[in-house]
Amino acid sequence: MDVTPMFRKSFAALGTECMVSTAPLLARSEALRYSLLLALQKYVQVARTPTTPSFPRPVGVTQDLSEFSPVIWHTADRILTHHLSRPVLRNVGRNLISGIMVEKGQQAAISQFHHAYGINPPGFLTISPGKTCNLRCTGCYANAGADSEKLDWKTFDRIIHEAKTLWGVRFIVISGGEPLAYRSEGKGVLDAAAKHPDVFFLMYTNGTLINETVANRLAALGNVTPAISVEGWRERTDERRGAGVYDKVLDAMSRLRRAGVPFGISLTATRHNVEEIFSEEFIDFFFEKQGALYGWLFHYMPIGRSFTLELMPTPEQRVWMWQRVWEIIRQRRIFLADFWNHGTLSDGCLASGRSDGGGYLYIDWNGAVSPCVFVPYSPANVRQVYAAGGTLNDVWKEPFFAGIRNWQATYRKGMGNWLAPCIIRDHHRDLRTLIAQHEPEPTDENARKALLDPEYARGMEEYDLAYQALSGLIWEKYYLQPREQAGGHGTPAPKDPI
Repeated sequence: MDVTPMFRKSFAALGTECMVSTAPLLARSEALRYSLLLALQKYVQVARTPTTPSFPRPVGVTQDLSEFSPVIWHTADRILTHHLSRPVLRNVGRNLISGIMVEKGQQAAISQFHHAYGINPPGFLTISPGKTCNLRCTGCYANAGADSEKLDWKTFDRIIHEAKTLWGVRFIVISGGEPLAYRSEGKGVLDAAAKHPDVFFLMYTNGTLINETVANRLAALGNVTPAISVEGWRERTDERRGAGVYDKVLDAMSRLRRAGVPFGISLTATRHNVEEIFSEEFIDFFFEKQGALYGWLFHYMPIGRSFTLELMPTPEQRVWMWQRVWEIIRQRRIFLADFWNHGTLSDGCLASGRSDGGGYLYIDWNGAVSPCVFVPYSPANVRQVYAAGGTLNDVWKEPFFAGIRNWQATYRKGMGNWLAPCIIRDHHRDLRTLIAQHEPEPTDENARKALLDPEYARGMEEYDLAYQALSGLIWEKYYLQPREQAGGHGTPAPKDPI
């Protein structure tokens, strides 16, 4: 069925206002929520912009996508029960559902980019506008602290504007440093959200600067969701982030609930906390009692401050995490996305603005543009590109980024293991080959040290081989053949991984 853009916009606007006006009733009536979500599912199926991957998806990948779909709708149901502010509900309808799920970005800009370059633009962008942070966490990937390095407001604003107009982006991730500590010309990240209401922002934050004023402004804006970092229970969080931080996080969550702001949690799995953050008690506390609507799971990466390979989850732990997160998804229908183990949900690596869409680029406080937050090597600086009269398209065209995009396409088309999608951790030797070929600049001294350290390279490559040996068996058994024959995610992982 062909659905015109005009119909999409009209139907989405009408549906959004209906949802907003009946929100108190929807929160109380499960039957009404069910009817609304059923209609919404049908609308998304009929109206969404069709996309076809440029490569065949293995049968198990298609099954993963099918198994994760109910989680999205269960999360939508939870949103409707959480008494969110009216601006939030409007932006969920306008930006998340219509702009991202249905239209998949601003199609005019995407089509223009595709016409010019033959492939799709990045699907989103991650920006760290400032390095300043009020905490000094052990092993911080950004090495943030009491630093004054930052993007000036004009550059920060232009990046967002160009991401929309050149790439059709409707979703931007804000990281740091601490995003709420960023100030330039008297403006901060919430001012950027106010200026760009057609974009939905995900903000990674330590949560300690979310006071009543900030929570109320987030509720009034409606297009920013904070993902608050926790390391585990109080002892684990305070050990890494500082005494009293855990309690400040809970206070922030309480303020966000009262204001009607949707929030999630950001977890970093290390060798020492994987069982803790995946425990039923932990999941219950943050997703049910505290009201987190989603969770992003990151694995500790040996970059940034005091980097060490000893904190990475072991290959055996990583396999266990893959099994455990799918157990939570199937049984609890909780939106818990693993940045590495869910390569099957993202069609593999997202770095360098992937050629068939959905990928991203990362821009830091100095303007350095990298393939990914966790690949700290930059071939271009957006400040210099702008000074020379260029745009984000000129950044995207950098040969180093193109090399990674080509590597991704070759890996996926060759049915490479999507449980091992990461070019820096799962294919470290390939990344070093591309770095040697294109010579991007390390974004800080820690990245330079890692690049020059033969022991670091050896350790990363040994990790790759060990994990590939374990995950490769799973890939072949559970993804290259129908799940009914293979047994599914619930089949036991290798014995006693942790």
